[in-house]
Amino acid sequence: MHPNAELIKAFYSAFQSRDAEGMNACYRSDILFSDPVFGTLRGQEAMSMWYMLCERGKDLKIDFGNLQADDDTGSAHWEAWYTFSKRARRVHNVIEAKFIFQEGKISQHTDRFNLWKWSAIALGPLGTFLGWTPFVQARIRKEARRGLDAFMQK
Repeated sequence: MHPNAELIKAFYSAFQSRDAEGMNACYRSDILFSDPVFGTLRGQEAMSMWYMLCERGKDLKIDFGNLQADDDTGSAHWEAWYTFSKRARRVHNVIEAKFIFQEGKISQHTDRFNLWKWSAIALGPLGTFLGWTPFVQARIRKEARRGLDAFMQK
């Protein structure tokens, strides 16, 4: 297995254990992360997000596979099952991840998933009928950012 594929494996293995410290050890300090919910996060913001998700994800279950990497880029498929706390709804999210590596660490991490599908599961009828709209998606992002900012304050 390529060393960068091993790095991806270490990242998701730490996530399975809700070990944010182990996850963040795979990142460069200037990591650039993005996904449909949190948008773009840099450095400590991205690392804090993983601390928050690991701390709050009491029933979080992670599976991953299809790890591929070379000297510069990599990818993985991963799935998460957890309870979305705002609505106490059980979520199953299917994610495709892309990575860029520098100096033996992850320098960019992009997660892609269908935000409308996620909102239908996490928000119920509101997400099913309106989760595709820019208004609802912006509200989801705003709430996620507000939660991360509050977490980083404490």
